[in-house]
Amino acid sequence: MPKVLISDKMSPLAEECFKARGIEVDVKTGMTPKELIACIRSYDGLAVRSATKVRPAVFEAMENLRVIGRAGIGVDNIDIGEATQRGIVVMNTPFGNSITTAEHTISLLLALARQIPEANASTHAGKWEKSRFMGVELMGKTLGIIGCGNIGSVVADRAQGLKMKVVAFDPFLSAEHATDIGVEKVTLDGLFARADFISLHTPMTDATRNIINADAIAKMKEGVRIINCARGGLLEEAAIKAGLDSGKIAGVALDVFAKEPAQENILFGMKGVVATPHLGASTTEAQEKVALQVAEQMADYLLTGAVTNALNMPSVSAEEAARLKPYMLLAEQLGSFAGQVTTSAVSEVTIAYEGICGELNCKPLTAVVLQGLLSPLMVGVNMVNAPAIAKQRDVVVREVRSDQAGAYQTLISLTVKTENQTRSIRGTLFNDEPRVVEIKEIPIDAKLGPNMIYITNNDKPGLIGKLGSILGNSGLNIATFHLGRAEEGGDAIALIEVDGMPPNDVISALKGIEHVVQAIPMRF
Repeated sequence: MPKVLISDKMSPLAEECFKARGIEVDVKTGMTPKELIACIRSYDGLAVRSATKVRPAVFEAMENLRVIGRAGIGVDNIDIGEATQRGIVVMNTPFGNSITTAEHTISLLLALARQIPEANASTHAGKWEKSRFMGVELMGKTLGIIGCGNIGSVVADRAQGLKMKVVAFDPFLSAEHATDIGVEKVTLDGLFARADFISLHTPMTDATRNIINADAIAKMKEGVRIINCARGGLLEEAAIKAGLDSGKIAGVALDVFAKEPAQENILFGMKGVVATPHLGASTTEAQEKVALQVAEQMADYLLTGAVTNALNMPSVSAEEAARLKPYMLLAEQLGSFAGQVTTSAVSEVTIAYEGICGELNCKPLTAVVLQGLLSPLMVGVNMVNAPAIAKQRDVVVREVRSDQAGAYQTLISLTVKTENQTRSIRGTLFNDEPRVVEIKEIPIDAKLGPNMIYITNNDKPGLIGKLGSILGNSGLNIATFHLGRAEEGGDAIALIEVDGMPPNDVISALKGIEHVVQAIPMRF
């Protein structure tokens, strides 16, 4: 039975969901890093929010962990690169907080425009300073959105309902989608030049860190107002303070800060600053939604292999996981075969999917091919880290798809180029059973068993008898024997399934047979 640890406070719905799915779950919140390291060893899954920091020292203690689930969007607290290298899936719940965070953004937008927090404090103090709090209308103003993904798109929709003009900067926003959601796609400098209000909804990366800095502020309109409900590090707080002091910035509304919890900050107490304590996702509905979603996603992965909202591997629905299962086995066998016969550095890998499999979600299949290819060459490889390892080693991976069937209704072809040669192998499914149908462009029909011997040879009479004699004299029983040849007297191959792994002396004897070019023991 899989076992999951919930290490941060979240809705009880998460714990209930795990238990209902038959997964053992422990809830241990508020642990120090040392306490987490001491207890993480026995768990298959870890469910967190933002408090738990999953850093390399924590990964060192993980022996069984297969998945980390973040109940929320941001994963700054998880070292995704380290997780990928160790073959651990990292998931988040990118949609659970979208509406809540977008609504908080609009709340801050309105609060900033009408100075509501300051007016509220003044009125509670018994003052009646009606003339002091002169606001601005939103209608007809331009809102610049930096990052127009899930949350940014919702903010754009709500702002349009307020009759605002919306422009957006997002390198991944297509012109078609921009038109669909009613925003104008612009450059970052173009946004700075035109926006009366600027709202940030971009992830925190090296490229976006301090995206609002002194240079950016200099390009903005006089009296601009800025809202940040994304990540504190997107703003250079010292530059914001200088902009407020000079009057260039009329106001800022911040739900996030460079250092949290923000018990002290250079912007606190300044006129025109609205601040909330990271409340973007803090509604009852959102908290329940993300807790339930992360539990369901983790349970699906641990129980069925389905992958949803993963940040370091392709997504696979539960239905797809069931349909892909025989193809995954075929893909792994083809990759493993190529890996076991490869003795030099791999430079290129081409995987072609034809017929039925060309219509499937092929990204997981490619990951499994790479897993099979790399596993004989190194330890600790799985479908999560295999693509990253291939990239690190400068292996070019090409994926070709066609839904047109040829001689077979479904066919996976793998071509591996090394510094010395190019090898190819093809396979298909017969009644959901993987079959190898071609090796080195030589037709063959073979089912791979646990223990195989791969022979390449010149097609000469008497060879099969000599192979059988050596295996029989060594006490190795032949389970299946598959042959193929390019032409009479030309290159030939044999795949022999035996009832045990042949010892080295038997392989040496097979290599010593006249006309044998290779004899390679293989495990599947």
